[in-house]
Formats: sequence, structure tokens, C-alpha cells
Amino acid sequence: MNYYLISTVIFLLLLLGYIGVPLWVWSVYLAVLLVFFQAPIWIWVIFGAIACIFNIPILRQKLITSSLIKAIKAFNLLPKISDTERAAIEAGNVWVDGEFFSGQPDFQRINQEPYPQVTPELQAFLDGPVEQVCRMVSDWEIYLRKDLPPEVWDYLKKERFLGMMIPQEYGGLGFSNFAYSSVMTKLASRSFTHIATVGVTNSLGPAKLLLRYGTQEQKNYYLPRLARGEEIPCFALTEPTAGSDAASIKSEGIVFRGEDGKLYLRLNWNKRYITLATIATLLGLAFKLRDPEDYLGKGKDVGITCVLIPTDTPGVIMGRRHDPMGVPFYNSPTEGHNVVVSVDQIIGGVEQAGNGWKMLMQTLAAGRGISFPASCTGVAKLVARVTGAYAVVRQQFGLSIGHFEGVEEPLARIGSLTYLMESVRNYTCGAVDQGEQPAVISAIAKYSLTELSRKIINDGMDIMGGAGICRGPRNLLANIYTATPISITVEGANILTRTLMIFGQGAIRCHPYVYQEITALDQSDVTAFDQAFWHHLGLTVRNTFRALLLSISRGYLAASPVPGATAKYYRKLEWASATFALLTDITIFSFGGALKRREKLTGRFADILTWMYLATATLRRFEAEGRKPEDLPFVHWAMQYAFAQIQSAFEGIFQNFSVPVLGTLFAGPVSWWWRLNPIGSLPNDQLGSEVARKLQTPGQIRDRLTAGIYIATSSEEALGRLEKAFILLSQAEPLLKKLKNASHTEKLPQQKPDELISAALKARVISNKEVELICEAEFARNDAIQVDSFTLEEYLQGTQQSKGRWQMAEGEINEAFSYTPTPPYSPIPSFNSEEVK
Repeated sequence: MNYYLISTVIFLLLLLGYIGVPLWVWSVYLAVLLVFFQAPIWIWVIFGAIACIFNIPILRQKLITSSLIKAIKAFNLLPKISDTERAAIEAGNVWVDGEFFSGQPDFQRINQEPYPQVTPELQAFLDGPVEQVCRMVSDWEIYLRKDLPPEVWDYLKKERFLGMMIPQEYGGLGFSNFAYSSVMTKLASRSFTHIATVGVTNSLGPAKLLLRYGTQEQKNYYLPRLARGEEIPCFALTEPTAGSDAASIKSEGIVFRGEDGKLYLRLNWNKRYITLATIATLLGLAFKLRDPEDYLGKGKDVGITCVLIPTDTPGVIMGRRHDPMGVPFYNSPTEGHNVVVSVDQIIGGVEQAGNGWKMLMQTLAAGRGISFPASCTGVAKLVARVTGAYAVVRQQFGLSIGHFEGVEEPLARIGSLTYLMESVRNYTCGAVDQGEQPAVISAIAKYSLTELSRKIINDGMDIMGGAGICRGPRNLLANIYTATPISITVEGANILTRTLMIFGQGAIRCHPYVYQEITALDQSDVTAFDQAFWHHLGLTVRNTFRALLLSISRGYLAASPVPGATAKYYRKLEWASATFALLTDITIFSFGGALKRREKLTGRFADILTWMYLATATLRRFEAEGRKPEDLPFVHWAMQYAFAQIQSAFEGIFQNFSVPVLGTLFAGPVSWWWRLNPIGSLPNDQLGSEVARKLQTPGQIRDRLTAGIYIATSSEEALGRLEKAFILLSQAEPLLKKLKNASHTEKLPQQKPDELISAALKARVISNKEVELICEAEFARNDAIQVDSFTLEEYLQGTQQSKGRWQMAEGEINEAFSYTPTPPYSPIPSFNSEEVK
């Protein structure tokens, strides 16, 4: 009887804790226990008094909550936030990120979030104008010119590339965020200069601010001019002493009354890292506005304000240019000395004076998750396409290098992370197009995809070897490799984004109760704090039980919204979320206001949150695209890799939780259990080999993985040349295997396949047509693996043409293969007629 009673008590305890029941249910549970164990009357009296205090709000507030507020303020147990931090935290809204802080993500809801698809209209634009602009100039030619050719600039303006996000009523294309992202993805696969040029005009540039905050008069005048490319915009925020801490800008504007009785601004600034500033005709400027005479009625220190300045205004200094990693897009400093413009040039008019920081944060809340994630996804797809083909074309020791496990390993990362990145790009764009402004998710998308792009391009360079480092028109990766740090640095440097924005601000913004608690504390609102705090405590209790039970069951107590091969990943995400939410609460209560200085710790929390979102987006893509079985290797690899990163971040937290008692507990038993019972580990070699083989196999899977990028069709261009060799060699591979098998069975001598052609033809192992295919493939292989070289004069002048000068002489190729090719690319060996007979 006692055994069953104790078992029932424990079962109910675990069940109620796992479900997360209200306080009054716990009170009833405890009352039932007292009945079963026949508690004496004095225990009932104590229990009744405590239950009344905790369950009756007015008593709880007076006897407990008010004292708690005093203690929390005294010991700084919750972080304080400045006005600029508050503006950043309040920018945008909470989307699926809030699900992870709850500890119980609603995957039914998550899987119902929009996942956009390319429409026929968008596909027509991608296949038409975008294809054309990519075809007009190569990346190498842009590097030689250090600019886009004039005809490309004209085409970009004519086809409204500079006004993709401007509504059609103002002369723009009226594209959705997803459509704009798709264009950027394709442009990125051609040249970084394309995306830097087009991106600024469509992202943070004045157009976005005008659309959201501008007066109707400002919109009517500027938006059509921006859409047509009559105005080239830039936006100046960063200064020598204000980079990541943009709120500390020193640029200043002072309100004064002119002789005509109208109000003006006298502006002085010194800005740097401003894309397009050298050639801009319209400058958006963020500055601190002072109004000594209070003409605007907003006080003497109005605050950060955004203004539009025609660059031909006296005192505006433009024309100089930075050299960011040698990448030839316009990035420049700008200064202004006693520049005078009307107060009507304030974006949004006088009404928006002083709201500049809020305007910028709200605009970036969504925009940060669009432009660079698109660009980096385009780069990833290009690298996947190039390295998959090169691994087949390039041979060492008589084998294509893709057969070596050392090459398979980075190929698996490239292929699977490319699948993941496209998932994140689409999923995030879908949210923004539905009106969401997910500030934390946008920060995650920007940070993670730029970092994964860096990892992918590094792997690509390793696979390409010497062909990756010798610059020239044949090189497909070197310029991308060079440009990679740029995306890491801008729109919030990644170190700052990871350690401060994703979790530091995310924990406050996305947590169900923390921001309510902080606000209530600032306002000394006992009732609001009471409601938030006790719900918060109940959430912590629930997540304690959930984290424990999900860990013991390895997630199998959680329900998956889908059956089949991916169900286990949903369960693991619930496990990860419950543990993450519990540790978040423990960390906030342990460090309080000092948490923002614990950047190593917040960075690890950011890693967990980041990889939970990346994994969720990957699963959403798999569902949205019809659960294609052929995609499962990419999904499995990406998910296992994600959980391995989550595992590593949790271990880092446990080992470095510098709080007395808790730190010892975490570093000891908890850390030991977490290693013994890991939530994830890296994908195994067999799975990696399967992914690598798919990248090296022509067909639908490879094409879908790299869909939406520019692929040159001409074999005069590097990618077209590589693709031609890849296809021919894939077609010739069965014939080469036939020669190997004949050699092994002694029908042919023991020689390399390319040395057996004459003997194989004579022995009728292969036909004349098959010989032609083998030779054409080998000729294409040799052509595709060549690297660029220059005469000393060409190299020093830097004015060489982009094609024709660096190809091997036909005679050198003939000598290398000992046969005479029949142009174009029909290398039929010369055999003696008697041999053929």
C-alpha cells in the first residue's frame, strides 16, 4: 500500500510539474497529501495560512511581492536598461523566438508559418533582367574596372533594380522581401559588387525610412526619383568613434531661424564606411539634434534624428573612397561642415525629430534578416555547385579528388549547410512578408548565415587548392573569399550581434515575463510585477520538470507534430528548449544586472538559441517542400550538426557558470550527466559520404540545392567550362569503369584507363563513339583545371582582357593527352586503320 501510494504521489508530482499547473492546483495537491498522510492540525493551520497568502493576490502583493521588489532593487537582481537599449529591445516584435524561451515550443504553429515559393512573375524577373545583368559583366571584369561598367549601371536603373522595394505607385517594382531576397541571392553568385550596389538602395537606404516614416510630400518627391535611379542614395551612420555603439554618435545639427523667418539645421559630421557615398546624390544622415531656443518645442537636446541632404549642398564633402578588402564597390567617408538644410528635410518632418534611433532600430529589426542572409546563401549555393563539380573534374593519384574522404568531409559541410541556409533565408523572409518584424530572429539570420558562409567558402578554398588562390577570370572563389569579412562586419559586427543582441537583448525581449518585470520595477508597479513574477516562477518550475524528464527520456516524452524520419528532431528541440529556458531563468536570477558583462556566457546562450532556430527552419523547409526522401541526407546532416553545436554550447555554460554552489553543481554532476547523455553529436562519416556523393552527381537533387544562382552556359566562362567538364566526365565515368573492369579481367593490359583507349577499341570493348566521349571529357577536364597566368607586363598594368589570353595553347593540350582534338571539343584519337580493323 505504501509503495503504491508513494509511486502515485511521485507520479502526480512529475505529471503536474511537467504540465505546468497553476499555483492553486499545487495547493490542492499538497492538501490531498496532507489528508493521505493524516497531518496534524497545526500543519493544516500553517498550510492554510501560506496557501491563502500565495493564492490571494492582494495578500501576496502586500506581504511578499512588495518586499521582493525592494530586495531585487537593492541587489540589482534584474538587468537595468538604458533608453537606447530600450529602443533596440522594443524595436520589432517577438515571433517564433518566443517559443524557445517558453520551454515548450508550439511546433504546430511553427510549421504553419508561411514558407514562400517563387511565383511565375518572380521567376520571369530572375530569368530575364537578373540573368541579363549577370551576363553583362563578370566578377573579374568588375575587379579590373574597379566598378560596374556604365552600361550595367544604366541597365540597373532602367529595370528598377535600385527601387525593387519601392511600391509600384511610386515607380518601383513593389517586390516582397522574399522576391528581393531571391534577386540578391542570384546577384551574389555573380559578384559581391552587384549586391553591395543594389542592397544599399533597397535596405537601410533612405527609401526604407521614407516608406515607413516620411511625410507624404517627401515620399511623392523622393521615392519616384530613387526608383528610377535619378537619385543614388546612401545612409551615413557610422563614425570613427561610434561603430557598434552607434547611439554615441557625435555628428551634430543645431536648429536656427533664418533671415527669412524659416527654421533650418546647421549640420556638422564626420562619417565613414558609407556604401555608395562617393557617387551618392542623396545622403541620409543620422545626427544628434540640438535646439537651443526650443523652436521645435521638444526641448534643447532633441536626440538622434535622420535627415535627407542633397550631396551638392554647400559644405558636403564627398569623393574619397575606402578600399574594403580590394572589393570594388563604393564605400566611402563623408564629412559636412556647416551644411544648412531646411527642417523640412528631417525624415518624417519635425514630428519625427528626435526619433531617429527608434526609426533605425525598427527598420533594422526586419531588414537585417534579409539582405546579407540572401547574399550569403547565394555564395553558399555557388560554392556547392563549384566544389561538387571540381571534386569530380580534378584528379590526383588517378582518382577524382571527390573520392577521397578528406575531400568528402568538407563537401558534406558545404552541401548540408547550404540546404540549411536556404531554409533560414526563406523562412525568415516569409515572416517579414507577413508583417512580422522579428528583431532577434533577424539578428540570428544575419549572424549565423554570414558565419556559415565564411565556413563554406573556407571549405571551398581548401577543396580548390591552387585553383582557388590564383586570381583571374578562371577563378570562381578567390574574390568571394576576400569579400567574406565585409558581411561579417557590417549591419552589426558579428561579435556584438552574438554576445549582446541575440541573447542579451533577446532574453529580455523574447522571454514571456522578464521585460514585464523590468518595466514594472521601473514604474514601481507592485500589481504588474506581482502578476509577471509569479507566472515567471511557475514557468521556471515547469521547465525544471520538463528539462529533467525530457533529458532522462531523451526527448521521447515530447510529442512530435510529424511522423517519420524527422520526428526525433522535434522531440530533441523540445528537450533543448526546456533546458535553455530553465538555464535562462537561473542565469538571469544569478547574475541580474551584471549579465550584460558576461559576454562569453551570453554568447553560448546565443549559440543555443541560434541553432534551435536554424534547426527549426530546416525542418520547416523539409515539410514545406513535400518531405522529399532524397533531401533526407541533407536534413539529417544539418540537424545532427545543429544538435552537436547545441551540445557544445550547453557544455560551455555548465563548465563556466561562475556562481557559488550552482557553479560547482553545473561543472560536476550536471556536466557529467550532459556528456553521458548528450543531446547531439556530429554526423557520422557514412552520412557525410552520402551528402558528398549527391553534390558530385548531376541531376535534380544538385540542381534544386543550388537553384536560383547564375550559371554561365558558355564554356568561355569559368563556371560554364567547369560544368561542361563535369557533365562530360559524369557521362564518361561508366565507360572508364568498363575499361578498368576489362583490365582487371585481363581483356586489356594492366594500365590506366586513358592509356587503354587504343587497345580497348581494338578489342571492341568500347566503340568509336564512346572513344570520342572519353576523349572529349578528358580534353574538357584538362581545360577546366587550368589556372590563369599573366605576362609581367599584363600583371603590372592590370588592364588585360577577361578572356582569351590565359588559355593553354592547343598544342600544349594535345601534347598532354597525345591525341589531336577535332574542334570544338571533339577530341577523337588518331588511330592506324589497321589497328581499328
